[in-house]
Amino acid sequence: MTETLDGTTVLIAGAGSGMGRATAIAAAKAGAATILLGRTRPGLDATAEAVREATGTAPQVVVADAGDVAALDAALAAVDLAGVDALVNSVGTNIKERAFDKLTPESWRGMIDSNLNAAFNLARALVPPMRARGNGLIINISSISARKPDVSGAAYQASKAGVVALTHALAEEEWANGIRATAILPGLTDTPLIDRRPVKVSPEARAKALQPDDVAAACLFVLTLTARAHIPELHIMPSQR
Repeated sequence: MTETLDGTTVLIAGAGSGMGRATAIAAAKAGAATILLGRTRPGLDATAEAVREATGTAPQVVVADAGDVAALDAALAAVDLAGVDALVNSVGTNIKERAFDKLTPESWRGMIDSNLNAAFNLARALVPPMRARGNGLIINISSISARKPDVSGAAYQASKAGVVALTHALAEEEWANGIRATAILPGLTDTPLIDRRPVKVSPEARAKALQPDDVAAACLFVLTLTARAHIPELHIMPSQR
């Protein structure tokens, strides 16, 4: 592992809260120049302020819905994609009406757009410049529900499993071009997403959950790993259940 991310640029998608915010702060503290991407300005501004307070540097802020390819492409026109060394995709959501018998074609499409299509749209934008440069790293934050059936809902599990499959396909197809891709699968994590569960998470369960900083530490481990090594998939779970 390298000691720092000095001289690198990391684009963090979903940087407005939760794991994305924690990862942006951790990467900046490690020396990376950061680009923060998300759907809403207030959350991104709060993350940018946290980065400034922690490092004295001002990150670039890009407002766009990664699930909307046209909007994403337009927003990324202001970004020097050729200079981005790594992408951390922390985009993801869930819905309260998540049981299969409550899903509609509209809610299903919305989940696929938010969780899976966003990962594809981001990779579609970043792979060509990484390939041209001969190196790059893509980290997609998925969910342990992609591997372990649970009550997070069919649309969430299917979309997050798709993110894992996409990540492995990228790694297989692009390794010869110097591009590595890693899927990180966290278990229960205390982020704003936890409040969208149809049944409220108990204070006891919430206290045992991972924190966003724990997932950020996993991202930082992958980000600082030597380029000769590749982690296809990393699981991180609460030690207490």
